Amino acid sequence: MGRIRPIAIATLLALLGASGLVAAAKVYRWTDSNGVTHYGDRPPAGATSAKPGAAAPKVQRVRIPPESQPISAMRVENEGSRHLVWADNKLAGPIEVRLRFERSRNITSEPALPARATVPASGSALVAVLTIAEAGGGGEFRLQMDSLPGTPSARPKDVEYQAPLRQRSVRIDQGYGGEFSHTDPQNLHAVDFAASVGTPVLAARDGVVMQVASDYDKSGLSRERYAGRANFIRIAHDDGTMALYAHLKSDGVLVRVGQRVRAGQQIGLSGNTGYTTGPHLHFVVQVNRGMRLESMPFRMRGPAGPLKITRPR
Repeated sequence: MGRIRPIAIATLLALLGASGLVAAAKVYRWTDSNGVTHYGDRPPAGATSAKPGAAAPKVQRVRIPPESQPISAMRVENEGSRHLVWADNKLAGPIEVRLRFERSRNITSEPALPARATVPASGSALVAVLTIAEAGGGGEFRLQMDSLPGTPSARPKDVEYQAPLRQRSVRIDQGYGGEFSHTDPQNLHAVDFAASVGTPVLAARDGVVMQVASDYDKSGLSRERYAGRANFIRIAHDDGTMALYAHLKSDGVLVRVGQRVRAGQQIGLSGNTGYTTGPHLHFVVQVNRGMRLESMPFRMRGPAGPLKITRPR
């Protein structure tokens, strides 16, 4: 029986666009009294030293850019005559993946590639099984997997969202179809609320924190340099839709991935990070329409009643 040789495995980051990226991890570095450098996802308890009476070690935060962290991982299990290709979801909400051959020789796939699969929150899904096409010969393959937040089976409900800012009045600086940055499908129905840096950001609807980024501290008008480099919170709703709260201040995320939140609960602090003209909160409701994110219009109630949001012409 021929042998399958995987040449390489490539996993792409999420196809998210300007306001969405993967969660930024927190990594800490410190050196103990013995001169040993440690790394961890949290600082040492009380920053205690390895030797009694010694000075507490200095703990440094190591910032890892969100774009370096994938929302999914491809895993290939070798079962002798066949290879099982799995997708592992790194988010606390569903994702969709698309698997395809970059290159293959004498390999057959079930189902045929390209193939798509929906992966549950923090779970795994078998995407394809690869085998030799013609017995007696060897085979080889190279795979690529794309991933996108959300499930294509979402069924949006007509709900009224709460204003996402804790302030007495609401001002919209850019509405639906705004020429500056609300022109692509995933931001067409976005709303930019005026908000000074540090304004409390509230959950507009009940949901589960799916994805966050909080390590960015810069902003500017260079789309190439700053698009996609905004701090954000993505919250998954029970109907499959997702709300994105973007341009938060550095370390302005006050919730953790996987946390369930209620409408009106404070989740972050507004800021001025990423591709912006000034401090504000970018809010958008998105849905996965089959490996593409689309924004959708929504109803929202402000402090003085229902908000009037300009629709694209």
